[in-house]
Amino acid sequence: MRTLSRIYIVCLLFLAIGCQKEQKENKKDSSFQSNVHYAKGFDIVDDQGVKKLIIHKPYQNPERSLEYILSTKTNLKDHEIKVPVERIVVSSTSHIPMLELLHKEASLVGFPNTKFISSKKTRKLIDEGKITEIGQEQNINTESLLELTPDLVVGFALSGNDKVYSGIEKLGVPMIYNGDWLEETPLGRAEWIKFFGVLLGKEKEADSIFRHIESEYLNAKKIASTSKKQPTVLAGSMYRDVWYVPAGESFKAAFFKDANLNYLWSETEGTGSLSLSFESILEKGINADYWIGCGLFTSKKDMLSANKNYDKFTSFNNGKIFNSSLKTGETGGMIYFELSPVRPDLVLKDMIKITNPDLLPNYTLTFFDPVQ
Repeated sequence: MRTLSRIYIVCLLFLAIGCQKEQKENKKDSSFQSNVHYAKGFDIVDDQGVKKLIIHKPYQNPERSLEYILSTKTNLKDHEIKVPVERIVVSSTSHIPMLELLHKEASLVGFPNTKFISSKKTRKLIDEGKITEIGQEQNINTESLLELTPDLVVGFALSGNDKVYSGIEKLGVPMIYNGDWLEETPLGRAEWIKFFGVLLGKEKEADSIFRHIESEYLNAKKIASTSKKQPTVLAGSMYRDVWYVPAGESFKAAFFKDANLNYLWSETEGTGSLSLSFESILEKGINADYWIGCGLFTSKKDMLSANKNYDKFTSFNNGKIFNSSLKTGETGGMIYFELSPVRPDLVLKDMIKITNPDLLPNYTLTFFDPVQ
């Protein structure tokens, strides 16, 4: 339970951070032609024959964009990255499916907290000793990292003052931040596969994979729009004395909108979460048709143990609660956290299958299950 509580706290932190306003806007430079269309956090540009990877949002509220020149040379200067990268260390489970879709999982040599990786393909590499455990996210073992001699470390940080990655850079290890988690739209998050594509020499493959995901997503959205009914949806759960629900401009709310659902907090502002009282949630959501996403709960019994008042909701009593925490890997990692960022099309299809099953008669749920 300690591990699950820790994950939940981290998730709530991400949501809360998303509510904050940007201190300084980082806009894409219109003078460059980029092949990135949905994501706001990065660009891949060709500047007079020089390929550049520009990270606009490496972490929350950056003072400036970070620009890297992608080079095939061996004698590199500051802010140059040799490509294609052959030995890579990544820091988030959401990076794993992107490597696998590009057939470059064998290039992964190190990862913090490998137990959270769910993919069977990458777990096999871990079991074979080909991927080294390098500690925890905020306590990376730099000695183990240096022994791996990675060509590149892909970091994940909440701010530019992250001591872990600053220390790695000072040791002379090439490092770059990945800010996919800051994207505000489902397709924006998925488009970060192009970030890995250009680094790993798989740019064309990444473009092709993303076009497929985009097509599947937009087609599912079109199918959902044909439904005349819009079921009402409740989301989130209590944490201590606060109920956190996705704000109306968040990527989670975008899923509900694109699934043609009536999300009860769709008109609210913010890209993260709303912090509300139980009473306000009950007043608005007591008769919601569906409750999609209820924290880390896996059973109604656990829910009632945490808060006996959950049974006041119609969706609870009608068995219309669906959650993504029931599907885990063999070592306990949550498949939704790992795979959903790069496969928003499957998340959207799950939403449609749950609420309007006749629209996708041959589809089987990927991430969500009913909470029994």
